Amino acid sequence: MTSRQRVQAALDFQEPDRTPRDLWSLPGVGMFRRDELDAMIKRFPTDFVSPVFRAGKGHATEGVRGRKGRYVDEWRCVWFAAEEGVAGEVKEFPLADWSALKSYKIPWELIREADFTEVDRSCAKSDMFMKVGTNTRPFERMQFLRGTESLFMDLAYGVKEVYTLRDMLHEFFVEELRLWAKTDVDGIGFMDDWGTQHALLISPKTWREFYKPLYKDYCDIIRGAGKKVFFHTDGHVEAIYPDLIEIGVDAINSQLFCMDIEALAERHKGQITFWGEIDRQEVLPFGSADDVREAVRRVRRAMDDSSGGLIAQCEWGMNDPAENIAAVYETWDEPRPES
Repeated sequence: MTSRQRVQAALDFQEPDRTPRDLWSLPGVGMFRRDELDAMIKRFPTDFVSPVFRAGKGHATEGVRGRKGRYVDEWRCVWFAAEEGVAGEVKEFPLADWSALKSYKIPWELIREADFTEVDRSCAKSDMFMKVGTNTRPFERMQFLRGTESLFMDLAYGVKEVYTLRDMLHEFFVEELRLWAKTDVDGIGFMDDWGTQHALLISPKTWREFYKPLYKDYCDIIRGAGKKVFFHTDGHVEAIYPDLIEIGVDAINSQLFCMDIEALAERHKGQITFWGEIDRQEVLPFGSADDVREAVRRVRRAMDDSSGGLIAQCEWGMNDPAENIAAVYETWDEPRPES
């Protein structure tokens, strides 16, 4: 199988020749451990690639994302990173006061001045599965613009401005996804981190009323163009798994080890593709290679019946030993463990 065929088979539960690989690395790995990263990719080639694409310039920015210090993004959110190689956190919010909403300008240039001319050529030249990530992250962008605490209060009280902001962002994200839906990419991703260690950050009821309709629009656009829907979210999100399946998410990248892996598999195996992951809070940074192997085997015992529905994804953090990342993919290449 080619990589494109392999990933499609996994997403369609049609018995890929092996589980597709997808290695993510945080900026610091590429910045300070480039030789290790290149060697890992050579040893365990990925099945995913992004097309050649240039975003529009948007508003003027300040600083460099991934470097220590202050960084201002295209939305005028001000980030601070305390160490090299991480994105940091937003500490200054353009809409901290709702009075700024009326004059706030969405950075439409990011998509309306983007250069898509090489996208389809990239897809035609490669037999890899072409997946693109997008700016689409309504909950997180609302936090970056407003501040997390303020946004939670806005949602609790239902102030009119929070609906206005949501709809402004939704208009931008819908246009972005429609532009990508016209291209030849195989899959389109969006994201929002929804979970704490033990539950959603907001009630499932509020999530379903306020955000689920947006997600349904995104899935309809992507699936309507014959493409696969990829969604990433951190934390304990078991409560909304059925909703994500219902609206058409094909693959979900979630923190399995925050949840009951075996229960998730029992309820949802065959309904959605589990796009990773392996525990990056404890096992990958602090465990031994044997701990990593057992973590992968646990996922495989619960979810791997050879029909598909799995992607061997893990995230390489700045301080994770290279041997632990290698152990992830070595174990995915082992014969399927007994349940």
